[in-house]
Formats: sequence, C-alpha cells, structure tokens
Amino acid sequence: MAEIDHSLKFYGEAFLENLKVQHYSEESLKIRRFDLNIFFSWCEERGFTDADEITRPMIDRYQRYIFNYRQKNGKALSISCQRGRLTSIKLFFKWMAQKYHILNNPASELVMPREGHKLPGDILTKDEVELVLIQPNIDTPTGLRDRVMLELLYSTGMRRSEVTSLTLVDVDFNREIIMIREGKGRKDRVVPVGKRALSWLQKYLDEARPVLCKTMDAVHIFFTHDGSFFNKETLSENVRKYIIKSGVRKKGSCHLFRHTAATLMLENGADIRFIQQMLGHASLETTQVYTRVSITQLKQVHDLTHPANHREISSQKSED
Repeated sequence: MAEIDHSLKFYGEAFLENLKVQHYSEESLKIRRFDLNIFFSWCEERGFTDADEITRPMIDRYQRYIFNYRQKNGKALSISCQRGRLTSIKLFFKWMAQKYHILNNPASELVMPREGHKLPGDILTKDEVELVLIQPNIDTPTGLRDRVMLELLYSTGMRRSEVTSLTLVDVDFNREIIMIREGKGRKDRVVPVGKRALSWLQKYLDEARPVLCKTMDAVHIFFTHDGSFFNKETLSENVRKYIIKSGVRKKGSCHLFRHTAATLMLENGADIRFIQQMLGHASLETTQVYTRVSITQLKQVHDLTHPANHREISSQKSED
C-alpha cells in the first residue's frame, strides 16, 4: 500500500489547485505560491516537512523571522509585504483545517502586524502631466502607441494590467467609455474616457496598430515592436523612462498617473464614491486616502476660516 504524502509541499499544491478551481487570478496564484514556498523552505531548514508538525509557536517564530529579515539593500520588508506573506499562511492552514488534513489550525490566532495609513507617493501637477505626455516620438508606431497608453492612464486611472489587456471590443467611442474586464478581484467595470485620449487612440488604431500587429485575428490593442503581447512590466519601464526624460523629479510609473487622476478629480469637486467606482476599489476606505492627499479644498477652508489669515502684519516703530 502506497504511503500517504503528508508533506507541506504536497498540500501546498493541492491548496493552489483549489484556488485555481475557485477562479482566483493567475497573479493571485503566483503570489500565494511564492509566499508558501518561502515558508516551506524556512520550515525545511529547521527539519520540518510534514504539515502536522507545524505548531502555533512555529508560526510565531516565522512571523518574527520575516519581521527581522533584511533585503539585499539592508531594508526590512514593508508592513504590507509582511501582511501578505502571513495572509498566505493563514489561508493555507485555514483550508487545511476545513479539509480535515490537520486537527488544529496553528495559524488561527495569528495576529497580523498593524499597517499604517500611508499616503500615496508623489502626485503630478497638470503641467507636469502634459510635460510627460509629449515625450514619446509620435512619428514612430511605438512612440504613438506609448502616447496613447499615457493618455489612457491619465484619463481613466486604470491599472497598468488593465491597459495592457484592453481589446478592440472594450472601447466604445460613441459612448466614450471603456469596459475593463476582470480587473482586480476578477471584477468587470466601466470607466469614462476623455475625448482627447479617444482621439489619440483612434489615430493609433488607424496608423500604428496595423504596423505593430502581426496577425489578422489579434484582438488586443497594444503590441510591442515585434508584434508580441505588451506586458505590464514593459509598460512600467516605458512610463518611468518618459517621466525621467521629461525632467519631472518625481518617482513612480503607472500608479503615479492613477494617483494623479484621482487626486486632481477630487480637487475639482468629484464625489469620492465616483472615484471609487472609476478606480475599481472594493472598499471606500481605500479610496478615501485621496481625501488626505487633496489639499486644495482644505487650503480654501483654511483661508476662509482661520483667524490668523485675516490679520495684517502690524508694523512696529523702532525706538530711536
């Protein structure tokens, strides 16, 4: 009779297969696999390979390990990264207990590290955005493509993966909307897109896409110079390159445009719930971070209501 495999790695693969059946995205599966492999390797280095050997004190030791871990640059893992790795462990052992692969869940009482409410990074001004937008050489197919992608990032606040995944049927020029299919959390949503971005997109579809697209039945909008699928990492590299080229001294890439779009709209009076819908945030709390970035309205209230703003500087006579 064959011996039953109780190893962490065996159950890890079964857990990932279960997530796949539940229609989790490939990106989510990739992250969970990465986190679990780190934990399994840590356990194996300490002589533990079977799932039923893992105890609550071991989970606590692992939490301290990732807290004290230092990367090659000498920096600790961010709180969000620590939470992510521990979340994968919690989900894994919760599934193990639900399937009766283990009697007790060693991660059931795991307390997650508290995450502060950090503000988004740099935000571009309107003039800075325009400066970045004019950097691509629109006389070339790839330059025209890059200009369109920058315009879409700014106009819609889409994530980089949502831009690169766009297909021809996702854009409705008449209604001036874009259908985002299976965004984060595999959720569809519709976002408005500005006339200028649509105008650039139409120019790209007429002039550049036929040059870059190598197959007649291709449905995606954006391609690399050799006709291959345009991935999100390449988009980030391109956007970062244009920001540096523009001379704008602000760090970031695609998310910088996302933050900028949300913040400028909020400062111009957009309702926070509309911005939530546009960005595809599951929780309003995620979107509310932009209310702490938008300073224009707060400054207006401050100017109107703070007593110090209504006092003139009194001149003092100097004594002879």
